[in-house]
Amino acid sequence: MVFSSVLFLYIYLPVVLLIYYITPIKWRNPVLFVANLLFYGWGEPIYVLLMLFSISVNYYNGLLIEKYRDNRAKAKRVLIINIAVNLLMLGFFKYYNLIAETLSLIPFISITKLNVALPIGISFYTFQTMSYTIDLYRGESEIQRNFIKFGTFVALFPQLIAGPIVRYKDVSSQLGFRASSIEQLSSGVRRFTIGLAKKVLIANNIGQLWDIYAANYSNLTFVGSWMGVFAFSLQIFFDFSGYSDMAIGLGKMIGFEFKENFDYPFISKSVTEFWRRWHISLGTWFKDYVYIPLGGNKFGLKRQLINIFIVWSLTGIWHGANWTYLLWGIYYGILLASEKLFLLKSLERLNSTVRHIYVIFAVNLVWPLFQLNSLQAAATYTSSMFGFSPAGLYSANDIFNFKTYFAVFVVGVIACTPVSKNLFNKLPDKAKNILSPIFVVIILILSTAYLVDATYNPFLYFRF
Repeated sequence: MVFSSVLFLYIYLPVVLLIYYITPIKWRNPVLFVANLLFYGWGEPIYVLLMLFSISVNYYNGLLIEKYRDNRAKAKRVLIINIAVNLLMLGFFKYYNLIAETLSLIPFISITKLNVALPIGISFYTFQTMSYTIDLYRGESEIQRNFIKFGTFVALFPQLIAGPIVRYKDVSSQLGFRASSIEQLSSGVRRFTIGLAKKVLIANNIGQLWDIYAANYSNLTFVGSWMGVFAFSLQIFFDFSGYSDMAIGLGKMIGFEFKENFDYPFISKSVTEFWRRWHISLGTWFKDYVYIPLGGNKFGLKRQLINIFIVWSLTGIWHGANWTYLLWGIYYGILLASEKLFLLKSLERLNSTVRHIYVIFAVNLVWPLFQLNSLQAAATYTSSMFGFSPAGLYSANDIFNFKTYFAVFVVGVIACTPVSKNLFNKLPDKAKNILSPIFVVIILILSTAYLVDATYNPFLYFRF
């Protein structure tokens, strides 16, 4: 992690907020820009240069696109060059070793793999910078002529390393002026605290159960295999939605309003609906910059299905440099195309419970493919989910693990639905005003105690 969690919570963040709020408004962007680079460079200083390179390339190409606004051919050439530079940069750092390893399977070809660490958050900020120049070319965004303001947008520390993907046109006005108030700050603190609780108190705890079963994938029972994937499903949801909540909360603290990235995906009644509610910023990015430019649904059903397949193949490989991610994306492409063709009509005739079960089954079925490092491991794990395991139906360890993690399972299942939020919203405003600060203090105490004491604190989406 870029900063240790406790160092971030109790030193970096308070210091940045203090300096930010005492700084005159016209100097807040430069202060924030420096704070962003310090945050990013804490763990890997060399990649600050890569970040500055990305900012500079996209900033100056944006100026050229604006210069050639009346000459579409020249503006398009600049845009193509800019996209190519971004994709080459992303491709080198993220996919070089995968390509080298794959090509080396061909006789008489040997390509040396490079021991280059993946820059944290490169998939997120590369997509952000590309969206800026594409929107500029389309006339959907205004030019940003101030380098510091543009750099502040790209390197914005609240969501820099694990999203959500923020588009320039959604925050452009906030880069010029951001209102500050006690209400906004307190709202940001509450939202950040909710995200922290999701990550530290739920994701970290339930994630340990997944690790137990993932490490023993070759000798799983039927019950154990499903407990493992259910645990991972909750872990990745609370890990990433928790980080998104923290990013949205941090943004509020410094005057930015980011769009929501999750909308209770596990209450969905189809996989199509699930992916409208999960990682919303990535889904809308691929829709607006890949699916619609390919033609969307304008050229008949066959072309639409091909476009869905392309988008989901890219979505899969975006998540990581492993062919398992591509197959994971292809699985969803096929499933979503099937829903488009006939499954949705069939599902509509079923009751809600059956539809929910279908979604839970379809989503959990391919988490082993997403999370394990090899096709062999994923296939072995998945076979146990269908009962093809010499270990049998269940074991004493499964019973022990179920009893140990039952409470966090219950909390996780309740928390991934809007039940608790709806109950809180029904409280009188006076009760909310009393309970909110108490909740924030309790969560901070519990989370800090966990972070100080525990060694298990992975952020799953950092690697993407």
